[in-house]
Amino acid sequence: MSFDYDLFVIGAGSGGVRAARMSASHGAKVAVAEEYRVGGTCVIRGCVPKKLFVYASHFAEEFEDAAGFGWTIADAAFDWATLVKNKDSEINRLNGIYIKNLEASGVEILQGRAIVKDANTVMLDGRDITAKYILVAVGGMPFMPQIEGIEHAISSNEAFHIEVLPKDIILVGGGYIAVEFAGIFNGLGVATTLVYRGSQILRGFDNEVRDHLATEMAAKGVNIKTESDIASIAKTESGYSVTYPDGSTQDTGLVMYATGRVPMTDGLGLENAGVELGAKGEVKVDAYSKTNIDNIYAVGDVTARAELTPVAIREGAAFAETVFNNNPVAVDHSIIPTAVFSQPSIGTVGLGEEAAREAGHDIDVYAAGFRPMKNTLSGNSEKTLMKLIVDKADNKILGLHIVGPDSSEMIQAFGVAITMGVTKAQFDATIAVHPTAAEELVTFKQPRGAA
Repeated sequence: MSFDYDLFVIGAGSGGVRAARMSASHGAKVAVAEEYRVGGTCVIRGCVPKKLFVYASHFAEEFEDAAGFGWTIADAAFDWATLVKNKDSEINRLNGIYIKNLEASGVEILQGRAIVKDANTVMLDGRDITAKYILVAVGGMPFMPQIEGIEHAISSNEAFHIEVLPKDIILVGGGYIAVEFAGIFNGLGVATTLVYRGSQILRGFDNEVRDHLATEMAAKGVNIKTESDIASIAKTESGYSVTYPDGSTQDTGLVMYATGRVPMTDGLGLENAGVELGAKGEVKVDAYSKTNIDNIYAVGDVTARAELTPVAIREGAAFAETVFNNNPVAVDHSIIPTAVFSQPSIGTVGLGEEAAREAGHDIDVYAAGFRPMKNTLSGNSEKTLMKLIVDKADNKILGLHIVGPDSSEMIQAFGVAITMGVTKAQFDATIAVHPTAAEELVTFKQPRGAA
């Protein structure tokens, strides 16, 4: 049977683009359908613009720190409209690069929403298109709970396009996106309240890391309300009023939800091909990203395995190798170096202390909290936390955690070592780079609790 394409990719985000380009390089005829903009969540409305905002939000503190080093910063002022304009220009540039790279690879870009009709057919703008393989890479979308007045709240999607920066904001959520935006708005001078229904922010992370970040965020002025939620939202003359479950209220200029994301499988037509979905609407796949239908695969956030851009890219590359290069590749999701661009930022790889114990490991814990060298002159009270989790049985480092400046840059290099199975003895044998914060990780002498 002949098909219009060897591969039809639904979604031109990080995973879909990588899969499409690599499949084309292996000789496949490939088309990608995208209903919004090429680049996906990360480039258009996620990690890239968010980090640009993080950079912007750091300057107020940097100006304060500069005084301790002899600098006088006069008449410093911030203009939100300028930041948004420059951010948009950069996103447009990246969008153009993604399009150019796809076209250079011989991939055809089709604008519009693709709907699956059967195992080998998709419908786009009223016409049927056939393909030997279909790859679902549509990503996810923000979850918005069904409470009274939810229409008055925004999600992270809209946060990048606010016309006027509010004087105050209530953020709901306790994960990556929530703590990152809390730092952004707080750094830009917005009175920020973070509301989270759990007992501590960043569920799933090492507990000491969670506590350290919460303490530092509070010290910077973020009002963190744990074990709380919003019952309803009402519009007022000057902004909004939220009501908490206990009946208390709080006025604010803006309400933003960052309570997770859900796979964008509604209305995609996957049921027409018999593709099995999970309880949250995620596409269920095997180790090679294949669904229960032999010629339909899925990568990235839509599978809800590990909702991170580099993971989606790795899954897309593995798909192309497996299907079009006769080289089956399964992505290892067990060790994923991760950065949270909170303030202070977090870099982490491997197991946290609690997870290591729950997995049955007998561990040594090495940890240190200290003021970074820069803060000795600036007068900034922020402290850095560094932590190693070591398996007593084989001396292998099971987890490495950093909370502090440049942790996101450090963790990439340490991630290589942890992935290779580095031991504490090998860290000890490594000569420290002085004076740096990272040297702490190769100079730990005694585990916590040792005599």
